[in-house]
Amino acid sequence: MYSTLQSCTEVFLKLFCAALFAGIIGMEREIQGRAAGLRTHILVSVGSCFIMWTSINFFHVYKDVATCDPSRIAAGVVTGIGFLGAGTILRYRASVIGLTTAASIWAVSAIGLGVGVGFYWESFIATIMVFLTLFIVSKMELVFTKRLRYKELVIEAKADADKLSKIREVLEKYKAVVKDFEVEKNPYGVLSKLLFDIKLTTEQYNDIIIFDLMEIDGVEKARWE
Repeated sequence: MYSTLQSCTEVFLKLFCAALFAGIIGMEREIQGRAAGLRTHILVSVGSCFIMWTSINFFHVYKDVATCDPSRIAAGVVTGIGFLGAGTILRYRASVIGLTTAASIWAVSAIGLGVGVGFYWESFIATIMVFLTLFIVSKMELVFTKRLRYKELVIEAKADADKLSKIREVLEKYKAVVKDFEVEKNPYGVLSKLLFDIKLTTEQYNDIIIFDLMEIDGVEKARWE
C-alpha cells in the first residue's frame, strides 16, 4: 500500500498544520461569539486534509489498475462543505447573519485540502489572508461605516395604519430609515408590539426620537434594543 511510503511524521505534520491554520481562524470566530468557532473550524480543516491525503494515496494505489482522478474527492469536499456552511446562515428580520462564518468554514476546508496535498507555504499565506480579513478588515468596516448605525426599535401601542404613519413621520423627521418592521399582536390585550429595523445616520437623536414617539396618542412604550 502507498500509505506505507508516507512517514508518520509527514502525516502528523499535515494534520497538525491543518489544525493550526484553522485554529487561527476559528479562534477569531470564537472570540466573536459565533456558533461555528474554534472546534468546528479545526474539524473541517483536519477532515479536509485527511480526505485530500486519502485521495492522493488512493490514486497511487490504483493508478495502474484503473483510471483515477485524485481531484474528484477534493471537489466533493468543496461541494459538500456548502451544506455545513449553509447551517450557519440565518435570516433575522431584514438582515442575514452567518455569511462570514459560512465563508470562513469554506475557506478552512480549502486550506485543509492545500495542506493535505503538501502546499504548506501556500496554505499558510491563505490562513494569514483569511485571518486579516476577519480581524482587521472588520475593524476597517466599522471605521468607514461608523456613520451608519442599525438598531431595533420596539414600540407597544394600539396598532393601526394611522399610528404607523405617525411613527414613520417621526422617524423621517430625524432621517431614520425603516428597513423592515413586524407587528406582534397580543391576544390577551389591546396593545401590540411593533418591531422596527432602523438605519440611523447618527445616534445624536436617540433619546429625542423616543420622547417624540411617546407623544403619539396610543403609544404606551418605546425603546431601543
